[in-house]
Amino acid sequence: MDRIIAKYKAKKQKRRYFTKDTEDAIVRYNRSSDPKERSDIYEGYIHWPFYKLTENIIHTFKFYNTDVEDLEDLQHEIITFLLSKIHLFDPSKGAKAYSYFGTIVKRYLIVYNEKNYKKLISNYSLSQNDDSSWDESNPITSHPKMQYEVDLEWGDLSFNGYTQKDRLSLFMDYYINYCSSNLNNLFPKPEDAKVADCILELFRKRDNIDVFNKKALYIYIREMMDVKTPQITKNAKVLYSIFDEKYEKFNELGGF
Repeated sequence: MDRIIAKYKAKKQKRRYFTKDTEDAIVRYNRSSDPKERSDIYEGYIHWPFYKLTENIIHTFKFYNTDVEDLEDLQHEIITFLLSKIHLFDPSKGAKAYSYFGTIVKRYLIVYNEKNYKKLISNYSLSQNDDSSWDESNPITSHPKMQYEVDLEWGDLSFNGYTQKDRLSLFMDYYINYCSSNLNNLFPKPEDAKVADCILELFRKRDNIDVFNKKALYIYIREMMDVKTPQITKNAKVLYSIFDEKYEKFNELGGF
């Protein structure tokens, strides 16, 4: 199939790669029972749009937490998955092919990135159990209060010798811990608490998430739990008000 990609890359590309013709081709592909006809339809009308769809979503949402050296290998893996789901597309239900398959790609990549994140954390935990890998010069990991079980007091901090970046990282860890420890008090309704915890989980994983644009984060949260946008926004505003209050206090104490 690489020859198809090479052929399209050699030509001047149209801005729209996934068109009504692509959707019609997918419908024809699903209706056909002739292997030769299906192969011709796929090669001529579907493979390139699938390739560009995966490419654009990976780069738009910066799904770079992968275990492959070449992103094209990941793209072909996703395209294979799309082919296993192509028969499920039914335009009579009102779905548009671009949105339908785009959603599949996003969900696939979210799960894929989550899996690689867990692998990264597992490897990190193993390395921390090795005394030779422990870096006491790291101001974050060696800070005496960087244990989540500690009841943190915001006024009991000393920032001498810390860079501004380290101070910001400390602030984020204290903020996340404060919200997590007081989650049920801050969000009495269980459903709100779940949404807030999903948002906090993204902050916990901030070092391994390459994208923080609003649209991508909302997708992450929806994949964690079935929730509507207004509910995410409502609870995010509560968390922001806490962030604003704690940041001001942190700044008064000499954090920045």
